[in-house]
Amino acid sequence: MTALYLPSLVRIGGGALNELPAALKQAGLSAPFIITDAFMAQSGLLDRVNGLLAEAGFRSGAFPNAVPDPTVGSVEAALAALKQGDYDCVIGLGGGSPIDTAKMVAVLARHGGTPSRLKVPHVQDEVGLPIIAIPTTAGTGSEATRVTVITDEKTDEKMLCAGYAYLPHIAIVDYELTLTMPRRLTADTGLDALTHALEAYVSRLASPFTDALALAAMKRIWHALPVACAEPSSREARAQVMQGAFEAGMAFSNASVALVHGMSRPIGAHFHVAHGLSNAMLLPEITAWSITGAEARYATCARVMGIVPDNTDDASACKALVAALRERNRALDVPTPRSYGLEESRWNDLLPLMAEQALASGSPANNPRVPAHAEIVALYQKVWA
Repeated sequence: MTALYLPSLVRIGGGALNELPAALKQAGLSAPFIITDAFMAQSGLLDRVNGLLAEAGFRSGAFPNAVPDPTVGSVEAALAALKQGDYDCVIGLGGGSPIDTAKMVAVLARHGGTPSRLKVPHVQDEVGLPIIAIPTTAGTGSEATRVTVITDEKTDEKMLCAGYAYLPHIAIVDYELTLTMPRRLTADTGLDALTHALEAYVSRLASPFTDALALAAMKRIWHALPVACAEPSSREARAQVMQGAFEAGMAFSNASVALVHGMSRPIGAHFHVAHGLSNAMLLPEITAWSITGAEARYATCARVMGIVPDNTDDASACKALVAALRERNRALDVPTPRSYGLEESRWNDLLPLMAEQALASGSPANNPRVPAHAEIVALYQKVWA
């Protein structure tokens, strides 16, 4: 038996944001609290959302100070702001960080506690306030997932929190909100979504349902992402990457992610590298190491993405997949940890702890080839070099 978890109400396509009031009414909600970041507030998007809500007769509040890689302190500040009013749902507006902040605030608002008490292996299925996700980047898939990641700024630990409670009730997936994304952000979030799709497909928890979503997502993203980076105003490319990110989000929310994500989170926590970028740094080499655990599946990825013809044998397809991932990173200017400017001595000193934290996240256990602590350390060293 396979259990599936998906948003209850979805509005997807150009102009979907205008359907936010109708979706809230459909869900019986009337007083949303918006969590977003300073950029969204300064860009005028927060004003646009507040205007849509006010015109439809909704009473809303906002916290415009969400931070990248949301911290416990940021979550506590947003929760305090929410408690100043009487709100019946939480809107996450922006990239993965405001949405992840909104997810945690929605749970704590109803149940109390702290993020550290909710991190895996704890599973939070009892819901909090309803969550509405409005992504403005095409990558995290957070609008379709039942996870959130909160950083403990005292220990530099990225805490993975999981359960049905974090699944948005409403997802507003409007590619028009991504038309102004700069090239670097487009590339990093798009490669994040590609990683979601690949890892969901090769995950030990994959199912026929998640397979279909993952394959569709990787095909869309592989072909459309270079266009979206080169021609940012291409509505077709933006729509394809946005839909692919949503499909990948639904896939990995139900099949989980694997070793790339397990190793990525400590890089983000200790060195403050954006999540999508750290995934992109890792993807080619972790894929190369993992292939022996699921050669046929990785070969299918290469064929579906059009990297090799359908009649290519598995071994050749896998070799071509790794080469294509490395070339895609070069084409999209993805740096290595070294060329990005991370401190080598600190990197080396932290390797044992990062490997320990990667294993503790649980994600590596879903990988086709499950690593030991020493193997993760060696992979970090290879990615550096």
